[in-house]
Amino acid sequence: MANAQGPGGTPISRRGFIRATAGSALALGALPGLVSGAEEQGKRSALDRVKLGNTKVRPTRLGFGTGSNGGQVQRALGEEGFTKLFRYAYDRGIRYIDTADHYNIHSLVKPAIKGLPREELVLLTKVEWENDPDIGKELDRFRQELGTDYFDIVLLHCMGEAGWPGKMKKLAEGLAAAKEKGIARAIGVSSHGLPALREIAACPWVDVQLARVNHKGHHMDGPTGKWAEPGQVAPVMEELKKAHDAGKGVLGMKLIGNGDFKDADEREKAATAVMKCPHVDAVTIGFKSPAEIDEAIERINRVLNA
Repeated sequence: MANAQGPGGTPISRRGFIRATAGSALALGALPGLVSGAEEQGKRSALDRVKLGNTKVRPTRLGFGTGSNGGQVQRALGEEGFTKLFRYAYDRGIRYIDTADHYNIHSLVKPAIKGLPREELVLLTKVEWENDPDIGKELDRFRQELGTDYFDIVLLHCMGEAGWPGKMKKLAEGLAAAKEKGIARAIGVSSHGLPALREIAACPWVDVQLARVNHKGHHMDGPTGKWAEPGQVAPVMEELKKAHDAGKGVLGMKLIGNGDFKDADEREKAATAVMKCPHVDAVTIGFKSPAEIDEAIERINRVLNA
């Protein structure tokens, strides 16, 4: 075989070439019109590319989160540790990464994704809204910080109160302009409270919503949106169904209760509840070790095919 080259023309070994092409095949095999090997065998996988509402974005069903305790857990890994961990996830087949300006981690994500095929990644970031930012300038900064020309998904971060669609009109226009320019492929919001969640389905410009979801309501949306209040599972699920039925892509977070589900049985119950839910398209978990990545993939695969 002729010498293969990796990103930047660096020679790679035959084993490395096989790994790289396998990863590309996984991504391509799940694009619209194609299926992955697991799907061909009648099985579903954590690593399948999934349809995200009416968008053209196709994340892997399992994503890599960078916001555990506001990003503190991932930042503690340092640049080398974080890069190694994300590359491990990438080698396992994860192609969706969730980040945010608030996590103060763009500077670690940039080297972690550098040199990887950009078209294989689904990169989500979030914009803080409290100081009425200029969306165009914010996304220009984000693109520099992350070393990318565009984002697959951009969300307004942490909607908690009722009436946000009217209050966010200017910022929504900025996101729509970014979408028109190709800087964002899909736009939307993350929710932190039932009052905000209840307004997503009817909001015309929202393509994607990110919501907290698990089997216990732990760190899920509650009546006021306060951080530690008990979440209400049934009302949240009802709103997610409404949004999904309206064509919104639905992404889940807090699958393992902000990392608080220390017992494996609780993580099993959480994965079972969410993976069996037809109106949650994909989920993100904030990882800190290869073992956690392996466990999540294997557990989700098992649950999906039980």
